[in-house]
Amino acid sequence: MELKEAGLDVGERRVGRLMRINSLKPVRTRKHKVTTDSHHRLGVAANWLDGDFAADAPNRKWAGDITYIWTSEGWLYLAVILDLHSRRVVGWAVSDRMKKDLAIRALDMAVRLRRPPEGCIFHSDRGSPYCSYDYQKKLQAYGLRPSMSGKGNCYDNSAVETFFKSLKAELIWRQSWPTRRQAETAIFQYINGFYNTRRRHSYLGGISPLAFEAKVA
Repeated sequence: MELKEAGLDVGERRVGRLMRINSLKPVRTRKHKVTTDSHHRLGVAANWLDGDFAADAPNRKWAGDITYIWTSEGWLYLAVILDLHSRRVVGWAVSDRMKKDLAIRALDMAVRLRRPPEGCIFHSDRGSPYCSYDYQKKLQAYGLRPSMSGKGNCYDNSAVETFFKSLKAELIWRQSWPTRRQAETAIFQYINGFYNTRRRHSYLGGISPLAFEAKVA
């Protein structure tokens, strides 16, 4: 799609052949590793999303999750929230510790940016940051309807997992990160300067989240 937009009429087979000739290989995603801390006695919400990641309008369904990134200073934890209508990242936060305030800061950012209507579904896994009293209280205050994945089923939150795989394959795994600050800056640039604004998504018909939102507005 990028080449055709630049005026080069080529097909996938030719691109593949030229990649082989020039020893160019795609960066592959790695096997999913479960990191969710679901061994707690906190309350768990019903799975209102039930595997349906499509939304017919913005701010109807959100999904969030947390992943971790290795740096020479130690782990950097990243919490994100996606609007499932456009797959746009609407909220995110980083920390050197995986505490409940990390997820809350991402939520606060998303609400400030989007001002969702009451009843917007917020879907997550059963991790303790999302099941915590403080997080559930925030959801209630914002009028968001909590929804949680089935026990031990990472595919119940596959939209966010797909974002994490793209982030790591296209940015994180391409180099080492000496400091958390360097990784944070690169993640910010990836989300705001590429993923939301320019990266093509097959789910959206080959356009970016921002272009999709503008198209359907």
